[in-house]
Amino acid sequence: MALQQSKVSKQKKRQRKAANRYKGIQVSLCPACGASRIPHRICTKCGQYNGRQIISTTAE
Repeated sequence: MALQQSKVSKQKKRQRKAANRYKGIQVSLCPACGASRIPHRICTKCGQYNGRQIISTTAE
């Protein structure tokens, strides 16, 4: 029967298991315009974040 050579720390064990739990980037909907966006990022369509206008998105 095989035996481990040294103790595996909690951190190393959790790092190994974390790869199986990764679900990819979870997109959410912008509450202002309804476009899909990445959480905690400015909406690229309307330029709002957390209810405030951060960047202007005027047509060029």
